[in-house]
Amino acid sequence: MATGLLESIDRSTQLAGHNRLALLLFRLGTRRVFGINVFKVQEVIRTPPLTQMPGAHAQICGVAELRGRIVPVIDLAAAIGAGSSAADARAGRGHLIVAEFNRSVQAFHVAQVDRIAHLDVAELRPPDEGADDRDGYLTATVPYQQQAVGIIDVEKVLAEILGGPHALSTAISDSAQEMDAGGLKVLVVDDSRVARAQIDKVLGQLGLETIEATDGAEALATLHALAAQGPLGAQLLMVISDIEMPTLDGYRLTTEIRRDPQLRDLYVLLHTSLSGVFNKAMIEKVGADHFIAKFNADDLGQAVLARLHEVIAAA
Repeated sequence: MATGLLESIDRSTQLAGHNRLALLLFRLGTRRVFGINVFKVQEVIRTPPLTQMPGAHAQICGVAELRGRIVPVIDLAAAIGAGSSAADARAGRGHLIVAEFNRSVQAFHVAQVDRIAHLDVAELRPPDEGADDRDGYLTATVPYQQQAVGIIDVEKVLAEILGGPHALSTAISDSAQEMDAGGLKVLVVDDSRVARAQIDKVLGQLGLETIEATDGAEALATLHALAAQGPLGAQLLMVISDIEMPTLDGYRLTTEIRRDPQLRDLYVLLHTSLSGVFNKAMIEKVGADHFIAKFNADDLGQAVLARLHEVIAAA
């Protein structure tokens, strides 16, 4: 199953930028189906023997040696408050979804991996926090075969279990004190609340205010509203956008910005956990100005300061 699954993941990369989403669907021991973006998945395997780690977080089942690398195994059901699969994981039952998020590799233990589903992002909806997502672990839901698939905010899970990213270094925050943004703000676009909070924290340390949007469609509406108030160059320093989002992804957002005479001169930085040559090619194709991988506070801080320096020098 794993070989065929990875071949399907490779084919699914063709969907990015075309308002299509490829989700790896799985179950956590209940009838509810969940999903994560297949572009973040490296492999899917049956649960191997795990080694216990004394003092580890309660939601880490142990570690597994995968291709010469020690990888923490997270009890995903427990992490989102949907029971626990730790006993099954330690007994070798279920599967591991090995994925790279924010420059780290970890495995998520799940009861069953179903399939890859290719979906239209226009069908994605915000989770019903009163029923579907009491604790905010979903970024969206999408109907699939008469079910509501919950898309998990993996960045929130990792921040709670493995800890948040390192803070901005003193050297970079001190450099920001020498620059005056002149009231310019930054539009931050990301469907993950945790990711937006991380970016906001860095920008706050640089003395910059932010405007938030949860997906590309909301970002476009925000930009058009700002443009109606006056030239965007006098209001925004840049747009920082995730790529994989519901409704309108970062590639499509960038494309729409470049097509619109009122928006086309905006500086767009794509900030995502996706990586590799494929992304670089797509970034050039859609016309983004810069790309950095999530999440390193200093990398983000340096990129923002470089843009601020350009704006100040051109003034």
